[in-house]
Amino acid sequence: MTIDWNTTFAAIWRPRKGYLRAVEHIDQVGLDRLIGIDDQKLQLMQNTQRFLAGQGANNTLLWGSKGSGKSSLVKAVFDHFREQGLRLIQIDRTDLIELPEIVDSIRGTSHRFIVYCDDLTFDIGEASYRALKSVLDGSIEAPPENVLIYATSNRRHLLPEFMSENQEARMVGDDLHLGDTTEEKLALSDRFGLWLSFYPVNWQGYLNIVDSYFPDYEGDREALHAAAKQFAMSRGGTKSGRAALQFFKAYS
Repeated sequence: MTIDWNTTFAAIWRPRKGYLRAVEHIDQVGLDRLIGIDDQKLQLMQNTQRFLAGQGANNTLLWGSKGSGKSSLVKAVFDHFREQGLRLIQIDRTDLIELPEIVDSIRGTSHRFIVYCDDLTFDIGEASYRALKSVLDGSIEAPPENVLIYATSNRRHLLPEFMSENQEARMVGDDLHLGDTTEEKLALSDRFGLWLSFYPVNWQGYLNIVDSYFPDYEGDREALHAAAKQFAMSRGGTKSGRAALQFFKAYS
């Protein structure tokens, strides 16, 4: 199925049918809705703006605690720039083996693409990450100038880490040499030129996000905060932007 990127802003890879499906109803996220991540917001905006201008820009790894706004930030930045020619393709990590073919289909087109992979993690021995490495750094063919990878993950190095790996490290003169297992894990995350870190919020940060969903609330604000805290504690004490949004949906 051929996509007209002049009229289509986003697409999702459908592996069973082997094609990109145009997204008709985009999940719009406003940048002003993202509270408490101003530095991450600024850096990703600047990186994307440079990319659209044909200047140097980096593949980006957004990593950190769950529900902290990583995915929402990617959506918001895309939504902000899509009228300027930015396009978004989402692919699941289990389908990354298809990534080189997807990139080939958009290489050299007039539009600029963010290929977005949410919750990017790999298990030991999983081979699909090699396809991602090839697109990030190129092989004998240079990476396309009109494609960047934006990925989110709960893991900084994308692969599980074990205490036993520290035993592989050794000192050579004054230099610390990491073991082969650790080096392999770092090899992938190091291919992302921009790392954005996301951390859990405290209660005040959580309530600030809640307040952003209730700007014109005329009831008892303290009672609203108490209900929001109770909602978070009923979910195991989870304090995050995701929990605040879920509270808004349940309470409004």
